[in-house]
Amino acid sequence: MAKLSLCSMPLVLAIILLSATHSEQHQSSQAQTLLRIVRFLNFPTVLNSRNIYKDLCNFEANSSLAVICYEGNITQLHIIGEKDAPLLPRNFSIDSFITTLVKLPSLKVLTLVSLGLWGPLPGKIIRLSSLEILNLTSNFLYGAIPLELSSLTTLQTLILDDNMFSGPLPDWLSSLPVLAVLSLKKNLFNSSLPNSLSDLENLRVLGLSHNHFYGEVPDFSRLTNLQVLELENNAFGPQFPKLGKKLVTLVLSKNKFRSAIPAEISSYYQLERLDVSSNMFVGPFPPSLLSLPSMTYLNFSGNKFTGMLFENMSCNAELKAVDLSSNLLTGSLPKCLLSDSKDRVVLYARNCLDSRNQNQHPFPFCRNEALAVGIIPERSKRKQASKAALALGLIGGICGGVVLVGLIYFIHRRMNTNKTMKKSPPRSITENASSGYTSKLLSDARYVSQTMKMGALGLPGYRTFSFEELEEATQNFDTCTFMGEGSHGQMYRGQLKDGSFVAIRCLKIKGSHSTQNFMHHIELIMKLRHRHLVSALGHCFECYLDDASVSRIFLVFEYVPNGTLRSWISEGHPRRSLTWTQRIAAAIGIGKGIQFLHTGIIPGIYSNNLKITDILLDQNLVAKISSYNLPILEESMEQGGQGVSSSGSLTSSGGSRMKHDDRTDVHNFGVILLEMIKGRPVKSETQVEVLEDQLQVALTADEAARRSMVDPLVRQTCLDQSLKTLMEICVRCLCKDPADRPSIEDVLWNLQYAEQVQDAWQGGESQSSEGSPVSPSIPSRLTY
Repeated sequence: MAKLSLCSMPLVLAIILLSATHSEQHQSSQAQTLLRIVRFLNFPTVLNSRNIYKDLCNFEANSSLAVICYEGNITQLHIIGEKDAPLLPRNFSIDSFITTLVKLPSLKVLTLVSLGLWGPLPGKIIRLSSLEILNLTSNFLYGAIPLELSSLTTLQTLILDDNMFSGPLPDWLSSLPVLAVLSLKKNLFNSSLPNSLSDLENLRVLGLSHNHFYGEVPDFSRLTNLQVLELENNAFGPQFPKLGKKLVTLVLSKNKFRSAIPAEISSYYQLERLDVSSNMFVGPFPPSLLSLPSMTYLNFSGNKFTGMLFENMSCNAELKAVDLSSNLLTGSLPKCLLSDSKDRVVLYARNCLDSRNQNQHPFPFCRNEALAVGIIPERSKRKQASKAALALGLIGGICGGVVLVGLIYFIHRRMNTNKTMKKSPPRSITENASSGYTSKLLSDARYVSQTMKMGALGLPGYRTFSFEELEEATQNFDTCTFMGEGSHGQMYRGQLKDGSFVAIRCLKIKGSHSTQNFMHHIELIMKLRHRHLVSALGHCFECYLDDASVSRIFLVFEYVPNGTLRSWISEGHPRRSLTWTQRIAAAIGIGKGIQFLHTGIIPGIYSNNLKITDILLDQNLVAKISSYNLPILEESMEQGGQGVSSSGSLTSSGGSRMKHDDRTDVHNFGVILLEMIKGRPVKSETQVEVLEDQLQVALTADEAARRSMVDPLVRQTCLDQSLKTLMEICVRCLCKDPADRPSIEDVLWNLQYAEQVQDAWQGGESQSSEGSPVSPSIPSRLTY
């Protein structure tokens, strides 16, 4: 046995040596993979330590970099870059990067935060089949979440915050059986939530804030482990969601909720943070929330809550912040809110409380407002009951006068042979839109310009919609599709049968008017199709049964879901702000949209009251004007100050278009340019005047003074000649005398020049010996 043992010892030693060699080779292979990853990331400063490659698994972790091994294999990789890291260079390939990354097949935890990664996330990441945690926060990844992720059955945490992922939330997320954390905040998702989310039984954290989600929140009462639900800044509503009772954090602020708060929320004993601010919640404020045992933060501001508060109400001593401002509350503020803790923040302004502090409304204000507030389902029932009573009245009238009704019916049939009658008013009809055109109007109209032909590319043809189509698109005008209401009617979001989304404006018509009375308006609306307008796609008339007069007009426009220009300039996340070049391109787009409204159609549309919040960006960041001065909008209001002439042009007190009306839009455009340059919201005329004076001074100073005026996010990337040109045209647009303002053609010419010199500088096409760019030749004036 001893001899056998001695004989076998060399073999054992050889195996040990081979194993050590293999381990060293494996370590070296992993180090080489990590080195390639570093090269892909453009050698970020957090990875400059060479010691990491000598002994991967014993590298001392820090806040920026951590490599954790198990049995010689890398199982965790954490790389966190600097805050607001820029995009990686153009030659970066996300596909090649992931191909390299999957050569670490034992990874269970992968964190790649703020590294400038860009592109669609490749599905091949599923080759990391053992992944349990994936965190790709604060990059520039876009497109849909790849379907392949559905096969990562071990995935417990998926965090994709602060990227540019878009499209609908995938239904297959429910196939991740152990998913506990799902956070997709600050992206561009645009859909309702799939009901399958309620099947994620292990879900503890769901973060969907700052997207474009809409509609009812699915029934989450079955998610008994859910502790954090953050839905801030979307378009969810109108009903308060059904939830489990283990919630610790619930954030519903800045949505479209318009229901009452359910009574069962008072039994959420683990709730610490509740924020329902900036909605349209109604009904009584539940005072029991103040005394919930775990509550520390409560924000009910900016709603329509009613009810009376009393001084002797009880509060949880751990409350740190309470905001009840901007509601319809009466009575006295509970003493416990003011006395229990000196560090507590309590806001209650703009109610009708018995307090001289924080600016209270008089009691009648809250009483009158409360009378005007209704909870949605009840209002809907009352409306349906009203329709039922009307129908019964009609039936009774018919039964009481059969002969008379028959005579009326005969006459009505003779007068309306081309119309299909229905039993319930109002009804929808379709019509031949061209039948109302006069030969003179058709011969005079200059709306088939080259600009319009190019601008209309990619849009379906203008057409008449049936009322049934619009009902189906909006789920019978369900409140979940309601987008808002202004002085010019209600807006709904709809989805047509082909899957495309549309925006539908509903105008209620006063008085008795036939469809022919509106045909000159329809003709004008048909022309509003341009690359830089939120273009019209069609219309629908809804008419009363008794006299065929128009009760409502529905105008259908393209749906632009990517937010307002302001949200990408002065109110968005700094990392998602438009570059200088993109800002110039957006300004040119707005200018072309204004030019089309003024000269691309007849009659032109002027005095459009343009604001930066009326400029929307599509998925390609193309600027589109969403609000313009349609005469039909003013006529539907029937206000005496303005009317509509028979030719369809907007008149002021019965006169023709005023001189320099086009320069009003130019001034408003100047205010938009001012905000694009400064990168801060401009919200008052006084602020405009101050900033204009500052621009005037900067124009006569040196380059450093001009750059000091610019948004810090683009200050280092704008060419001085380009910046100076934008400043000059902005100042000219803001001249007090309309006659001194430039035409929109001059504005466009200057903007295109600014774009040309900026592009030439960035492309390195012309540099002087000192390194300053040589201005290219000024382009000739273009025709649009």
